Amino acid sequence: MLIGPYTHDAFMEEARKFHGYPAPGLIIGGYMVEMARRALPEGILFDAISETGQCLPDAVQMLTPCTIGNGWLRIRNFGLYALSLFDKHTGVGVRVHIDSQKLERFPEIKAWFLKLKPKREQDTERLQQEIREAAFDLLTLRPVTIRPDALGHGGKGGAIVACPLCGEYHPSAFGGICRSCQGESPYEVGPGLSFPGQPELRAVPVEEAVGKHALHDMTRIVPGESKGAEFVAGQELGAGDVCRLQMMGRNRVYVREETGDMQGWVHEDEAARAFGELMPGDGIEPEGPAREGKINFRATHDGVLVVDTRRLEQFNLVPDVMCATRHTHGVVLAGTRVAGTRAIPLYLSTLNLAKATTLLEGGPLFSVAPMRKAKVGVLVTGTEVFRGIIEDKFAPIITQKANQLGCDMAGTVIAPDDAPLITRGVHDLLAAGADLIVTTAGLSVDPDDMTRKGLLDAGLTEMLHGVPVLPGTMTLIGRIGGAQVIGVPACALFFKTTALDLLLPRLLAGLSVTRLDLARMGHGGLCMECRSCSFPKCPFGRG
Repeated sequence: MLIGPYTHDAFMEEARKFHGYPAPGLIIGGYMVEMARRALPEGILFDAISETGQCLPDAVQMLTPCTIGNGWLRIRNFGLYALSLFDKHTGVGVRVHIDSQKLERFPEIKAWFLKLKPKREQDTERLQQEIREAAFDLLTLRPVTIRPDALGHGGKGGAIVACPLCGEYHPSAFGGICRSCQGESPYEVGPGLSFPGQPELRAVPVEEAVGKHALHDMTRIVPGESKGAEFVAGQELGAGDVCRLQMMGRNRVYVREETGDMQGWVHEDEAARAFGELMPGDGIEPEGPAREGKINFRATHDGVLVVDTRRLEQFNLVPDVMCATRHTHGVVLAGTRVAGTRAIPLYLSTLNLAKATTLLEGGPLFSVAPMRKAKVGVLVTGTEVFRGIIEDKFAPIITQKANQLGCDMAGTVIAPDDAPLITRGVHDLLAAGADLIVTTAGLSVDPDDMTRKGLLDAGLTEMLHGVPVLPGTMTLIGRIGGAQVIGVPACALFFKTTALDLLLPRLLAGLSVTRLDLARMGHGGLCMECRSCSFPKCPFGRG
């Protein structure tokens, strides 16, 4: 069987030239590429995706026009030994992978692929012979269609700019300074990487500071009473201040008159002011001017706090700066403090300031998304409630939670465990003007629970069912037309706080909730079921 234009032996020799040696993964990859190419229509222009960075990309580059350099081959390193070839315009193509079920027929390949024995114990000759014998029989092919947003090669990173730290050119899409100087360099020493230390500052005895100007804010703490700047930067120190300074435990002070050349350094307040301009987004403002190298931020209106946690982490990796926030996706009221930032040393190097501000150029670190005043329709499901056997206690709970978030009620419908009647109840609430429907119960594995089927029959789309939160695992979210839907499991009757309390504010704020968002809720998603519930002043939902 040919692999591209090569016989098996000829391909092994070409692999030796290209890769250094005929690696088993590369030879198998050759058959994978050949299998995929045979399944494509003749004459189409295709791109490739390799789902591993090991060996397989080399097979693609040897046998097709697709390379990493021209962008026609992209590596999505999922750690899966699979590749796709697909029409670069439509995304229609095929995916080939090593089939775990078929490995059983080839014990040496299985031992190699699953690392069942050390490399030195592998029978290389037998392994290569099994690969020759297996050819396509080791593989499985299926048709695939690449998502539209994953088609195309993307840009080359936008404009090319010079890094202000090292002077080397890089794509502007990587940031105002190059990724090497942002700290991603593999080298121990390099431009913008070494810690710059601190400038030399001369302190003078407090008795000699009279008539001179304080270089920085000096804090006075009265335990249990107050903490604040007793002296501010630039303040002229008088004879009467000597005793106060000594009582604060300061026998020496830094003064402006004793500073030398500060080129390459930025005062803490100047750095804090720069952060104060770049960090806040909509619904957030600084509490006041920079003091002691610090600025705090507060919400200007009620809503849900949204923190870019990834960029916050990157910012805090920059030496000599910090930023702390409240938990993302928490409900905050106007005037609430939501974050604080500061320069840690008295003087911040211009290099570290450039790193920090570059990370902030991608947009605000935090904002407050206002919550809309939804018209909430409650659909209570359960035959025992519908027949009046037990009293409905769900509607009052949902109503109270919705009203606390500023919502109005469109009405309540009670339906038995009957899918058509649940569907009708949904339509009745929509007709009453509901743009957020909350269904209750009927979401478990019980065969009589028909809520999900009734919602699907009513046109539920974008459904996500199951949340790694206790209590509230069976929670469901989705949409029916223009209305949001959230399904609340029966546990909300017993527990004061559930997944509903975590998700409802996000829905009202119009924030996207994906499967990945739900998966991340598992960290911090275990309620401690305290006798006296203090939510939201507790760790629940604060991953």
